[in-house]
Amino acid sequence: MAKAVRASLGEMQITCQVCKSELFRERGVKLNSTGGELFNLAWADETATGLICLRCGFVHLFVNRNIQLHTVKT
Repeated sequence: MAKAVRASLGEMQITCQVCKSELFRERGVKLNSTGGELFNLAWADETATGLICLRCGFVHLFVNRNIQLHTVKT
């Protein structure tokens, strides 16, 4: 299983919008576009950082490259 992380944007701690948990697992997410799929160029589409809440499973997507991930020691 992926390691638990906490996330922040600058000084702002990110919490789950649904259950307010601070623990997530991180996953890269491809943001496919219709044009990219149509012309077989999906590999060039933008990517986002997906944070999946470890408590409730809600998925948060961030395109902001300034997001910082902090590994949680278990």
